[in-house]
Amino acid sequence: MIHVITGTDTDVGKTVATAALAARELAAGRRVAVYKPTQTGVRPGEAGDAQSIAAWLGHPVGLQVAEGIRLREPMAPVDAALVENGSAAVAKLPVLVDHLARITQLAADYDTVLVEGAGGLLVELTAAGENIADLARALGAALVVVSRPDLGTLNHTALTLEAAVNRGFASGTLLLGSYPAQPTVLHRSNLENLQQLAARHGWHWAGAMPSDLVAGDTGKSLLTAGMALTQLRAAAVR
Repeated sequence: MIHVITGTDTDVGKTVATAALAARELAAGRRVAVYKPTQTGVRPGEAGDAQSIAAWLGHPVGLQVAEGIRLREPMAPVDAALVENGSAAVAKLPVLVDHLARITQLAADYDTVLVEGAGGLLVELTAAGENIADLARALGAALVVVSRPDLGTLNHTALTLEAAVNRGFASGTLLLGSYPAQPTVLHRSNLENLQQLAARHGWHWAGAMPSDLVAGDTGKSLLTAGMALTQLRAAAVR
Protein backbone atom coordinates (compact mmCIF):
# COMPACT_ATOMS: atom_id res chain seq x y z
CA MET A 1 0.00 0.00 0.00
CA ILE A 2 1.24 3.46 -0.92
CA HIS A 3 0.05 6.55 0.95
CA VAL A 4 1.00 10.05 -0.18
CA ILE A 5 1.00 12.55 2.69
CA THR A 6 0.52 16.19 1.80
CA GLY A 7 -0.73 19.26 3.62
CA THR A 8 -2.86 22.34 3.37
CA ASP A 9 0.30 24.40 3.84
CA THR A 10 3.88 24.08 5.03
CA ASP A 11 4.60 23.37 8.73
CA VAL A 12 1.25 21.71 9.36
CA GLY A 13 2.69 18.53 10.88
CA LYS A 14 3.20 16.29 7.83
CA THR A 15 6.47 14.84 9.08
CA VAL A 16 5.17 14.04 12.56
CA ALA A 17 2.01 12.53 11.06
CA THR A 18 4.12 10.44 8.69
CA ALA A 19 6.22 9.25 11.63
CA ALA A 20 3.12 8.29 13.62
CA LEU A 21 1.72 6.35 10.68
CA ALA A 22 5.06 4.61 10.21
CA ALA A 23 5.13 3.68 13.91
CA ARG A 24 1.68 2.16 13.65
CA GLU A 25 2.56 0.14 10.56
CA LEU A 26 5.77 -1.14 12.14
CA ALA A 27 3.90 -2.15 15.30
CA ALA A 28 1.55 -4.19 13.12
CA GLY A 29 4.54 -6.14 11.81
CA ARG A 30 4.71 -4.45 8.43
CA ARG A 31 7.90 -3.29 6.75
CA VAL A 32 7.77 0.43 6.02
CA ALA A 33 9.55 2.74 3.60
CA VAL A 34 9.37 6.53 3.93
CA TYR A 35 10.22 8.50 0.79
CA LYS A 36 10.69 12.26 0.56
CA PRO A 37 10.70 13.23 -3.15
CA THR A 38 12.27 16.64 -2.50
CA GLN A 39 13.88 17.77 0.75
CA THR A 40 14.48 21.50 0.92
CA GLY A 41 16.03 23.69 3.60
CA VAL A 42 18.63 21.11 4.63
CA ARG A 43 22.37 21.07 3.93
CA PRO A 44 24.51 18.00 3.22
CA GLY A 45 25.07 15.98 6.37
CA GLU A 46 22.06 17.43 8.19
CA ALA A 47 19.02 15.35 9.04
CA GLY A 48 16.09 15.87 6.70
CA ASP A 49 12.50 14.89 7.39
CA ALA A 50 13.01 11.24 6.46
CA GLN A 51 16.10 10.92 8.65
CA SER A 52 14.29 12.66 11.52
CA ILE A 53 11.51 10.09 11.31
CA ALA A 54 14.02 7.26 11.56
CA ALA A 55 15.69 8.90 14.56
CA TRP A 56 12.41 9.59 16.36
CA LEU A 57 11.43 5.94 15.96
CA GLY A 58 14.83 4.69 17.12
CA HIS A 59 16.04 3.41 13.72
CA PRO A 60 13.92 0.25 13.95
CA VAL A 61 14.44 -2.88 11.88
CA GLY A 62 11.97 -2.88 9.01
CA LEU A 63 12.12 0.87 8.34
CA GLN A 64 13.82 2.35 5.29
CA VAL A 65 13.99 6.10 4.61
CA ALA A 66 15.07 7.79 1.39
CA GLU A 67 15.11 11.14 -0.43
CA GLY A 68 14.80 11.93 -4.12
CA ILE A 69 16.85 15.13 -4.03
CA ARG A 70 18.10 17.58 -1.40
CA LEU A 71 18.25 21.37 -1.78
CA ARG A 72 19.69 23.89 0.67
CA GLU A 73 17.17 26.73 0.54
CA PRO A 74 13.94 26.45 2.61
CA MET A 75 11.74 27.17 -0.40
CA ALA A 76 9.46 25.35 -2.81
CA PRO A 77 11.53 22.79 -4.75
CA VAL A 78 11.74 24.55 -8.12
CA ASP A 79 12.54 27.90 -6.51
CA ALA A 80 15.09 26.30 -4.17
CA ALA A 81 16.87 24.76 -7.14
CA LEU A 82 16.80 28.06 -9.03
CA VAL A 83 18.37 29.94 -6.11
CA GLU A 84 20.95 27.23 -5.51
CA ASN A 85 22.34 26.98 -9.02
CA GLY A 86 20.08 28.71 -11.53
CA SER A 87 18.18 27.12 -14.38
CA ALA A 88 20.76 24.34 -14.66
CA ALA A 89 19.75 23.05 -11.21
CA VAL A 90 16.06 23.24 -12.12
CA ALA A 91 16.73 21.16 -15.23
CA LYS A 92 18.44 18.52 -13.06
CA LEU A 93 15.46 18.07 -10.73
CA PRO A 94 14.15 14.50 -10.86
CA VAL A 95 11.30 14.12 -13.33
CA LEU A 96 8.04 12.46 -12.35
CA VAL A 97 9.03 9.08 -13.78
CA ASP A 98 12.17 9.12 -11.61
CA HIS A 99 10.06 9.41 -8.47
CA LEU A 100 7.60 6.82 -9.78
CA ALA A 101 10.40 4.33 -10.39
CA ARG A 102 11.89 4.87 -6.93
CA ILE A 103 8.54 4.51 -5.17
CA THR A 104 7.51 1.49 -7.24
CA GLN A 105 10.73 -0.26 -6.25
CA LEU A 106 10.16 0.56 -2.59
CA ALA A 107 6.61 -0.79 -2.86
CA ALA A 108 8.01 -4.04 -4.23
CA ASP A 109 10.35 -4.38 -1.26
CA TYR A 110 8.20 -3.06 1.59
CA ASP A 111 4.63 -3.61 2.78
CA THR A 112 3.82 0.08 3.21
CA VAL A 113 5.30 3.12 1.49
CA LEU A 114 4.68 6.58 2.94
CA VAL A 115 5.52 9.42 0.55
CA GLU A 116 5.81 12.81 2.26
CA GLY A 117 5.39 15.81 -0.02
CA ALA A 118 6.95 19.26 0.22
CA GLY A 119 4.58 22.01 1.31
CA GLY A 120 1.03 21.74 0.00
CA LEU A 121 -0.79 19.68 -2.61
CA LEU A 122 0.03 21.82 -5.65
CA VAL A 123 3.64 22.78 -4.91
CA GLU A 124 5.66 21.98 -8.03
CA LEU A 125 8.19 19.15 -7.70
CA THR A 126 9.59 19.07 -11.23
CA ALA A 127 10.82 21.46 -13.91
CA ALA A 128 7.74 20.49 -15.93
CA GLY A 129 5.48 21.81 -13.16
CA GLU A 130 4.23 18.47 -11.86
CA ASN A 131 3.16 18.40 -8.23
CA ILE A 132 2.47 15.94 -5.43
CA ALA A 133 -1.12 15.49 -6.67
CA ASP A 134 0.23 14.42 -10.07
CA LEU A 135 2.61 12.00 -8.36
CA ALA A 136 -0.13 10.48 -6.19
CA ARG A 137 -2.45 10.13 -9.18
CA ALA A 138 0.23 8.48 -11.31
CA LEU A 139 0.89 6.01 -8.48
CA GLY A 140 -2.80 5.32 -7.91
CA ALA A 141 -1.96 6.04 -4.28
CA ALA A 142 -4.15 6.90 -1.33
CA LEU A 143 -3.97 10.60 -0.46
CA VAL A 144 -3.64 11.87 3.11
CA VAL A 145 -4.09 15.60 3.74
CA VAL A 146 -2.73 17.07 6.98
CA SER A 147 -4.36 20.28 8.18
CA ARG A 148 -3.72 22.74 11.01
CA PRO A 149 -6.11 23.83 13.79
CA ASP A 150 -5.71 27.61 13.83
CA LEU A 151 -7.24 30.62 12.09
CA GLY A 152 -7.54 30.27 8.31
CA THR A 153 -7.50 26.49 8.26
CA LEU A 154 -11.08 26.09 7.07
CA ASN A 155 -10.45 27.99 3.84
CA HIS A 156 -7.08 26.35 3.20
CA THR A 157 -8.48 22.88 3.86
CA ALA A 158 -11.57 23.45 1.71
CA LEU A 159 -9.38 24.65 -1.17
CA THR A 160 -7.07 21.65 -0.82
CA LEU A 161 -9.88 19.09 -0.72
CA GLU A 162 -11.65 20.75 -3.65
CA ALA A 163 -8.42 20.71 -5.66
CA ALA A 164 -7.89 17.04 -4.81
CA VAL A 165 -11.43 16.04 -5.75
CA ASN A 166 -11.20 18.00 -9.01
CA ARG A 167 -8.02 16.06 -9.83
CA GLY A 168 -9.78 12.74 -9.46
CA PHE A 169 -9.34 11.89 -5.78
CA ALA A 170 -12.91 10.90 -5.03
CA SER A 171 -11.89 9.98 -1.51
CA GLY A 172 -8.94 10.29 0.82
CA THR A 173 -8.04 10.93 4.44
CA LEU A 174 -7.98 14.22 6.35
CA LEU A 175 -6.31 14.62 9.74
CA LEU A 176 -5.14 17.41 12.02
CA GLY A 177 -1.38 17.55 12.34
CA SER A 178 -0.95 19.43 15.62
CA TYR A 179 -3.85 19.89 18.04
CA PRO A 180 -2.98 21.80 21.24
CA ALA A 181 -3.32 20.22 24.68
CA GLN A 182 -5.32 23.26 25.81
CA PRO A 183 -7.48 24.15 22.81
CA THR A 184 -9.25 27.47 22.56
CA VAL A 185 -12.81 27.99 21.39
CA LEU A 186 -11.37 28.56 17.91
CA HIS A 187 -9.48 25.26 17.95
CA ARG A 188 -12.51 23.29 19.11
CA SER A 189 -14.72 24.93 16.52
CA ASN A 190 -12.23 24.26 13.74
CA LEU A 191 -11.90 20.63 14.82
CA GLU A 192 -15.64 20.12 14.46
CA ASN A 193 -15.83 22.03 11.20
CA LEU A 194 -12.94 20.10 9.64
CA GLN A 195 -14.70 16.82 10.36
CA GLN A 196 -17.81 18.14 8.66
CA LEU A 197 -15.75 19.44 5.75
CA ALA A 198 -14.23 16.01 5.20
CA ALA A 199 -17.67 14.41 5.24
CA ARG A 200 -19.06 16.90 2.71
CA HIS A 201 -16.28 16.02 0.28
CA GLY A 202 -16.72 12.29 0.82
CA TRP A 203 -13.39 12.04 2.60
CA HIS A 204 -12.48 10.09 5.72
CA TRP A 205 -11.66 11.89 8.96
CA ALA A 206 -8.79 10.11 10.78
CA GLY A 207 -8.48 12.28 13.89
CA ALA A 208 -6.19 14.88 15.44
CA MET A 209 -2.53 14.53 16.37
CA PRO A 210 -1.44 16.10 19.70
CA SER A 211 0.92 19.05 19.37
CA ASP A 212 3.78 17.88 21.63
CA LEU A 213 4.65 14.55 20.02
CA VAL A 214 8.38 15.06 19.55
CA ALA A 215 8.98 15.74 23.24
CA GLY A 216 9.86 13.06 25.77
CA ASP A 217 9.67 9.41 24.72
CA THR A 218 9.19 10.16 21.04
CA GLY A 219 8.87 6.63 19.72
CA LYS A 220 6.23 5.64 22.26
CA SER A 221 4.36 8.94 21.85
CA LEU A 222 4.31 8.61 18.07
CA LEU A 223 3.04 5.04 18.28
CA THR A 224 0.30 6.10 20.70
CA ALA A 225 -0.75 8.90 18.36
CA GLY A 226 -0.62 6.64 15.33
CA MET A 227 -2.74 3.99 17.00
CA ALA A 228 -5.30 6.65 17.94
CA LEU A 229 -5.86 7.56 14.28
CA THR A 230 -8.57 5.62 12.49
CA GLN A 231 -7.70 3.44 9.51
CA LEU A 232 -6.65 5.43 6.46
CA ARG A 233 -8.89 5.42 3.41
CA ALA A 234 -7.67 3.27 0.54
CA ALA A 235 -6.97 4.82 -2.85
CA ALA A 236 -10.02 6.07 -4.73
CA VAL A 237 -8.76 7.77 -7.87
CA ARG A 238 -11.10 8.38 -10.78
